[in-house]
This record gives sequence, structure tokens and C-alpha cells, in this order.
Amino acid sequence: MPRLILETDGPVWCGRLDRSAPAPMRAGASPDGRPYRRAKLLVLDGRQPVCFVDVPVSGGVVDVDLALARAAGAQAADTVPAREDAAEVSVVVCTRDRPEELRTCLDGLSRLRPAPLEIVVVDNAPADDRTRQVVESFAALLPHVRYVREPRSGLSAARNAGLAAAVGGIVAFTDDDVRVDPFWVDGLLRGFARRPDVVCVTGLVATDRLDHAAEQYFDSRVSWSSSCTPRLFDLDSAASPLFPYAAGTFGTGANVAFRAAFLHRIGGFDESLGAGSLTRGGEDLDAFVKVLHTRGALAYEPAALVWHRHRDDLGALRKQMFGYGTGLTGFLTKYLLQPSTTVDLLRRVPGGLLHMRRQLRRPAAASHRPPPWELRVAELAGLVYGPVAYLRSRRAVRRRRWAV
Repeated sequence: MPRLILETDGPVWCGRLDRSAPAPMRAGASPDGRPYRRAKLLVLDGRQPVCFVDVPVSGGVVDVDLALARAAGAQAADTVPAREDAAEVSVVVCTRDRPEELRTCLDGLSRLRPAPLEIVVVDNAPADDRTRQVVESFAALLPHVRYVREPRSGLSAARNAGLAAAVGGIVAFTDDDVRVDPFWVDGLLRGFARRPDVVCVTGLVATDRLDHAAEQYFDSRVSWSSSCTPRLFDLDSAASPLFPYAAGTFGTGANVAFRAAFLHRIGGFDESLGAGSLTRGGEDLDAFVKVLHTRGALAYEPAALVWHRHRDDLGALRKQMFGYGTGLTGFLTKYLLQPSTTVDLLRRVPGGLLHMRRQLRRPAAASHRPPPWELRVAELAGLVYGPVAYLRSRRAVRRRRWAV
């Protein structure tokens, strides 16, 4: 197979700039020694994200003055006080055989202010005891850190195990490759305070690093890594032609919180969907749609900030784009097969297909070069295979339940 090539203008330094207390910033060099020529900065007013700006880097120095000038016209969103206390929040992290990533994640979670009620780490089908050892090292100092082992593989099964173990009225989920902002939980609680019927809150997932072409491509493809505007969604919203079935509209499962009572009411996450299943994704979108179908509201709250490190390997990126395809059409197949949603989904298909076509043709990176055909083919192949993957995955889940 020919080598996948993504063209870029070089590594991009990522950072944050509080315009209420600006300070000089140095970018240095990328891990492979290349100098940074550009920086992508998240500009904040205190805790509140305002906008992203792209500025030059010269001699390792980030042009902070230009960043402030470019952000001058952007206004921070109005904030709302949180109704609930952080002591009502259980944080669940699902992981599988990635102890070093988990250690970094837990280090960030240990710095949350205010601290949540508990941090539950779900060790999903582990091959050894390394994850348990990492959790026990944190639990020795932080008694609110707990370990749960889930032998069934799959992200949805792991999340359901975390939900069963959690005792908080709100359950927040993040991934082991995420670094949370110290005030992440407070941001989530602001989302719940925006309206009494909010049962789910998602947040901003800022890009932690853009040193490689694969990271830049992925960053250009996802909306939840760039929006600093709070939004509220309910069944009467019209955010896209495929709403509410469109991927990426509401946020992502790497940064999400639900009222625990809602998740218990819907039976948790669908184990036919999600990473580790044949569909490889779609479990978060399924839960988001269930929020709206039960007449609840979903809030996107950028103040609930986390930083995510994308895959830097092009082979892994190809597999990820295939998985995004299978997850989307696997999820759509589920709703096509449900009599209560078949007609509603079918009438949205024409506009949805145009929307998906535009998504596939989005630029590969900030340089606006077109994405290479290998990534398009991988995602299209996933879209085609998704319905088969869902049917096979659903059958496997049912067999597993019958065997218990």
C-alpha cells in the first residue's frame, strides 16, 4: 500500500492565553526538533473561553500582542452560577492497558477545584495489573479515587460499570488521553444551571498538540475542538439537516456529564455501539439523541474545558476515520430499525447526505489543502460497513446476555 501523506506547513504550538492577565509566551521547538512558526491559542477571560486565534511564532516567541488584538472583538459568554455542588459529581474514567496515559489523566483530575465526590476508574478487560497499580498509587493519597474492574471489553460496557458504581447525582465521563482544566467540574455544573430541564452537558475539547500532520487533520475535522459559544439543544432545535442525528453537533463523549437518574432510566449506554465493539463508536451520540427524545435538554458549555492529545500516527488516523464512519452509520441503522424513529430519520436523509458530503470534503488542515484520498476512502468504507457492523454487534451483545 502506498504511504499516506498529509501536507502541512509544519508543527503548530498550542497554548492558552488569559487576556485578563497576559504574559509573554515561548514556544521552543517541537519534539522532533523543528521550530514552531505558528501558534494556536485558546484565549480566555479568567475561566471563560473566548475564542481561538492563530498567530506567528518568531525565534520561539509567541506574538501575544497580536493574539490580544485578534481577540479584542470577541466577548466572553455570560456565565451562570452553578446550582449543584461538586460533591454531587462522580467522575468516571474508562481505560484499557494505557497506564501512563491514565497517570497523566489522574494527575489532572486530582487538581480539580472544587474536588468532585469521587473519581471512579474502570479498568476494561485488562491484560495485567498495571492500571490497578496506578489507581492504587493515587488512592493512597486521595481516598475519593476508586478502582472498578470490568471484564467485558468495550467502552459502553466500561461506562455502564462506572455508572453502576457511581454514587453521585451527576456522572461525568472523560477519557484517559484527556487533561482536564482545574475548573472542569465547575464548568459542567454551569451547563446544568442554564435550564431546569438540562440532563446532559458537553464541553470544549481543546487540542493539546499539533506537532504532526495527523493531529492537524483531525483537529480540522471536529467542531467540538473549536467552539467557544455556549449552546442549548432540545427537540425543537434545528442545528443541521440531520438534526438530531448528526455527528459532532452536541459534543463528544470525551467530555460529557449526565444526570445519573436519566442514564439509569434509559438503561445506560448501548453496548452494541462504542469503541471496542464492531461499530467502534456512536454510543455517545445515541445517548445525546435519547436526551432529546425524552424531552430533555442538552447544554454545550465551553467553560467545561479539557485538553485532548490526538493520534499522531497516520496509520492510526486511518483506522480512526474508518471507525468514525462505522460508528455513525451503525448508530443511524439502530434508529432506522426502530419503528418510532424510522420515518423521522428517513425524511432527514436527503439533507443529511449533503451535510455528510460537505464534512468529507472539509480541508485537511489549517493550510486548506484537500484531505488525501486514503482518508476519504477509509471513512467512506466505514460508512458503508457501519450497518453490518451494528447488526453483528447487536447480535453479539444479545448472545452475551443470554449466556449470563
